[in-house]
Amino acid sequence: MLALVDGGVLNDRLPAERFNEVVLPHLGDALSLARWLTGNAVDAEDVVQEACINAFNGIGTYAGGSARVWLLTIVRRTSYRWLERNRSRREKSVGNLTDLEEAASASGISADLEAGPDAELMARASSTILEAALAAVPEPFRETLILRDMNELSYREIAEVLGVPIGTVMSRLARARGLLKKELEKRL
Repeated sequence: MLALVDGGVLNDRLPAERFNEVVLPHLGDALSLARWLTGNAVDAEDVVQEACINAFNGIGTYAGGSARVWLLTIVRRTSYRWLERNRSRREKSVGNLTDLEEAASASGISADLEAGPDAELMARASSTILEAALAAVPEPFRETLILRDMNELSYREIAEVLGVPIGTVMSRLARARGLLKKELEKRL
């Protein structure tokens, strides 16, 4: 199958090959974002599956640039559509903190689980407190915080995903961190 891309240059790659190249390397990030937006792993898997179908169907429209941003934008939109179809607004929550643990281990940070049961109990309590505090942060601020601190996107990439100016990203991020700090202080 030949497709015209980039101003008429022939591209002989099949859509499946392009999908594998563009989407598959970023599935972990997609699943992490979907977990935080939907609130659990099972729903996140459904969202990512739907997002992958959307990405596959739209792979011909991918014009280059950051594949990660392109996919996370699709995942974000798909998550909100899925939530509207499947949950009332009051049921929405954030993902669990295994995402934080996975992100920490992927970046070489590891928790000292050898410190004993007291340390593990404290870590679980801290995780529960952080999860509750993060759930209390309003959605636009929470998603900005997740994209920056969990998915490690740049301000420019977050602006692309959210469709807002960079200044809005910066102000939302500052406000999100302040709100999270206040929520944590209430719980400690």
